Amino acid sequence: MMTHSILCVGELLIDFFCTERNVNLQQGQNFIKHAGGAPANVCAAIAKLGGHAYFLGKVGADPFGEFLENTLNTMDVHTNFLFKDRHYPTTLAFVSLQENGQRDFIFNRGADAHLRMDEISIDLLDSFNIMHFGSATALLPGPLQQTYFELLALAKRNNSFISFDPNFRSDLWNGQEETFIDLSFNCIAKSDFIKLSDEELIIITGEQDIQKAVSSLHLLGARYVAVTLGEKGTYFSDNKKSLVVPSIPIKAVDTTGAGDAFVGAVLYQLSKIKSLHKLSFEDWLQIITFGNKVGAIVCEKIGAMEALPDLEKVESR
Repeated sequence: MMTHSILCVGELLIDFFCTERNVNLQQGQNFIKHAGGAPANVCAAIAKLGGHAYFLGKVGADPFGEFLENTLNTMDVHTNFLFKDRHYPTTLAFVSLQENGQRDFIFNRGADAHLRMDEISIDLLDSFNIMHFGSATALLPGPLQQTYFELLALAKRNNSFISFDPNFRSDLWNGQEETFIDLSFNCIAKSDFIKLSDEELIIITGEQDIQKAVSSLHLLGARYVAVTLGEKGTYFSDNKKSLVVPSIPIKAVDTTGAGDAFVGAVLYQLSKIKSLHKLSFEDWLQIITFGNKVGAIVCEKIGAMEALPDLEKVESR
């Protein structure tokens, strides 16, 4: 069966999680490091299922960058397009969780912001039939923002299947939400498949009614829209038909990375289809059902990449 390679663009970083409960970052003494970054999580999900995923982004030429590269290689993610910067350190995020569910968050942005278009061998990108733009940081100011939009335009010219996940993070956009919305509109207009959470849908469209909100995204240019609804499943629309596709019952332990796992599972399924622009509604329902299952399984364990299932585990559920 034909398999398309998938290129995921954006950030790869270190998440330092405080292991002490209900303390802020000033009080915290003990931290554990994890590989993070939404597009990297998507890559890991694709590779774990047996697909071919390539990560495009930048880390620092430092021990943290080496740790991240080794992590992706261990998970069979291709790192041909992982660049190392000698001038900027690897991006770090420090997080502590409060009992009320709130986070204490510090973001030390480094190398991921400085990916430039002239560093990338553009000819090599022509071979990717599927490109995923799911970065939480790429829309922030910096060279990566321009590179992100140039790559998006290139994917459109090449008639690649474009996937977009806005990955809104309130910690990163506090007071700048309107800028985030405007930049997201630019991405949505060029995308084939969009995945959002129900919260992101309201933020971006300003519309509480899910059907009206999704219709507004179709008017912008999106062909297929998936809105994740947690345990209720996923609302899917192809601009002609729409349906809430149910998930599987689970006992959730940690929802971190569930959305990225869902996207990775969807793209993995798409990578096995020859005519990506001729999918029926019924085809999509099968794809979304599979994605729901992978996203749910990830919630049963702690950790985004660590909880990813392989194909055998998914098919056994």
